[in-house]
Order: sequence, then structure tokens, then C-alpha cells
Amino acid sequence: MVSSGSVTAAAAHLGYTPSAVSQQVAALEKEAGVALLERAGRGVRPTAAGLLLTGHAAVISQHVATAESALADLRAGRTGRLTIRYFASIGPTLLAPAIARLRRAYPGVVVEPRLAVSDDEETAVVRGEADLAIVVRRPGDGTHRDLRLVHLVDDAYQVVLPTGHPLAARRVIDLADLAAEPWVGSEPPGPCREPIAAACAAAGFSPEFVATSEDYATAQGFVAAGLGVALVPRLGLGTRHPGVVVRRVRRPEPIRRVYAAVRAISLAQPALRTLVEALAPPGA
Repeated sequence: MVSSGSVTAAAAHLGYTPSAVSQQVAALEKEAGVALLERAGRGVRPTAAGLLLTGHAAVISQHVATAESALADLRAGRTGRLTIRYFASIGPTLLAPAIARLRRAYPGVVVEPRLAVSDDEETAVVRGEADLAIVVRRPGDGTHRDLRLVHLVDDAYQVVLPTGHPLAARRVIDLADLAAEPWVGSEPPGPCREPIAAACAAAGFSPEFVATSEDYATAQGFVAAGLGVALVPRLGLGTRHPGVVVRRVRRPEPIRRVYAAVRAISLAQPALRTLVEALAPPGA
């Protein structure tokens, strides 16, 4: 009505009836506690209060339009931020290529990969402290009702031997053949160590650890120096020490099962869905 000068013209422009527009103006004047329009000949014109509110309405309308545009970008995955918790051995082998694929598809999304600080990163996802956590799951682990677990890969452990070890000539080694060997621990306590302990128990022995390490590079160095043998998951063997050989293990083959944990509601986000799809290798 500020530009049209009449209730009828304003109603026609907005697609409302003149009565509906008059009711809205009356309600607004009641809420403001002051008249917003005054008669001017056959039409109306804004009062000082009406002009004041008109200016603010234009600013508010622009902010609303900006917010709607930003929200549309976020819904479509063109902008946003994803925080990822991961453990070190999957960083270069599984996570890095997935982030590269995500950035090609959604260059406006900021990705924050952070090393896991506990064995319970799923709780961080439930609390909203992370959008996705890459975790190792034990058989029988429960799942929070708000979480969705997406299987990524079954990562088999392989035996790392010094290059001159008598068993190095074999392509596949029965786990029981390692029972009398001194062992180098390659995993900290937690879900990644448990597949090793369970497999050794199934093979009828408990390994004797003479040295321990919480990273695979150091464990390989210990093995190369002749301290013992070690089991290291395949994804942790991207870089191999020149003084070791790696062989498959069987009867049984220890395996850690790797999953992506996300909030079920978050999978509606296109960027997060793309990241999960990129993390899961074909056929996993």
C-alpha cells in the first residue's frame, strides 16, 4: 500500500481480497500500538510509523531471502561442514581418497578429519560432536537407536616377518605355526587387538609379546630388527619396511570389521551420503 496508495490495489497485487488486507493492517496496527496508515483523498498513505516499519520490512525481507538461499545451498550439499573421526591406519588408505572424491563433488563443503581420541567415537556422533566416525565393531556390539552403521570393509590381519625368517618362504602361514615365536604387539588395547587374541586362542595358543607398539611403522621396525613377528591389518601396510616380508595367515584368519557410524537422520544430507559411498570400496 506504500507504493500502490490504496487497499484495493495492494490486495490485487498480493492476490488477497481487500477485506483480508484490511484485517492484516488492523492486526499489525494493534500490535504496533500506533496507526500505520492514514487517509489521503480516495486512497491511503503511510504514517511516520508506517514508513519506519516499511524500511525495516525491506531489510527483514532481504535477510529472509538470504537465509532461504543459504538453507537451500546447505540442503543441496553445496555448503556446510563435516567433522570426521578416524583411526590412523585407515587415514591414507581409505579416508584420503574418499575426502578427495567428496571435495570434487561438493567443493563448498568444509571437511574436518580428526584422529579418534577414544574407543567410543560412536557416542561423539550421537552427541553431534562428529558427523561420521570410522570404527571397528566387535561381534555382539549393540547399536544406539539414533545411529546407522554402514559396513565399509573387512580388514584381514597379515603376518609380518623378518626377511630371513624360515617361514618367509611360504605364501600362506597357518596361525598355529607362529605359536612358539616371540611376538611384537602392533595394536593398543581395544577392538583392534581383540581379533588377534581371539584368532590365536582359536589356534590353541596365547602369543608371548616381547615388545609392543601402538603404530604399525614402529612394529615393522621391531620385526625387521629381529625382535619377533607381528600381525598387522592390510590397511595398515600401505608403507612397508624394507627389512620385512608380509604373508597371509589362515586357520583362522584374524579380521577387523570396519564401519562408518552416522546419525540416521544425517544420511539425508547429500554430501554425507557421498562421503559414506566413497568410503565403502566396491564389493565391500
